[in-house]
Amino acid sequence: GYPESLTDPSYHAQLLVLTYPLIGNYGVPDIEEKDEHGIPRWFESDSIWAAGLIVGEVSTRACHWRAKRSLGSWLASHGIPGLCDIDTRALTHRLRTGVTLGRIVQSAPPFNILKPLSDPNLRNLVSEVSTKISKVLNPNGDVTILAVDCGLKYNQIRCLIKRNAKVILVPWNYNLDPKEYDGLFISNGPGDPVICKNIVNNLQTIIQDKSNVKPIFGICLGHQLLSTAAGCRTYKTTYGNRGHNLPCTHRGTGRCFMTS
Repeated sequence: GYPESLTDPSYHAQLLVLTYPLIGNYGVPDIEEKDEHGIPRWFESDSIWAAGLIVGEVSTRACHWRAKRSLGSWLASHGIPGLCDIDTRALTHRLRTGVTLGRIVQSAPPFNILKPLSDPNLRNLVSEVSTKISKVLNPNGDVTILAVDCGLKYNQIRCLIKRNAKVILVPWNYNLDPKEYDGLFISNGPGDPVICKNIVNNLQTIIQDKSNVKPIFGICLGHQLLSTAAGCRTYKTTYGNRGHNLPCTHRGTGRCFMTS
């Protein structure tokens, strides 16, 4: 839902467009409600990372037993602009043609001269969203997973803990040592993997060390970082994947899977 999407660090510095007809009807749950591991129960991080929200119709009244505030008041408290009464499906159609940079202007025409649009992908967005300190969760777990936070979502930690793994959460530029973990996890995140030189160099050291081989698992940007470290070239496709539940065909068997 929108609380999870807005707090997903992968959307840092991006305008989030939602095509569902009505947004905000179930409000926003309590950010202070934590699970037994001290993780916010209903969100993917501690703050809103999207630069703005664009929707078709917004509900100003929250109707849900878990709601603590409306979507609008939540956005306003974080200084995040929102725009409604937009044909978001038509907008998505335009975005599919390659229009990817934009801004929300709060004014009436004629506008003053606006600053040139800047591409956030030229910045190291990972360093902006990553944790600054290391944390240990579920310290008595059966196996130890070192999770490199490149824009990690809390649900990934929940999934690891659910399988009784001890999770060591570390910053994106942490010096990796295979002696510290049973498995290495590289999270999702925003931006271009080529810019994240520190973690790419760290991963290259791990990959090239054949004396202490441990499993490595990357999701989204994490997989791109692994590919970059292995010598592959990544590039931004003309038509991005918009949404979830994407079909993926296994080349060995021809079997099709629905991925998320």
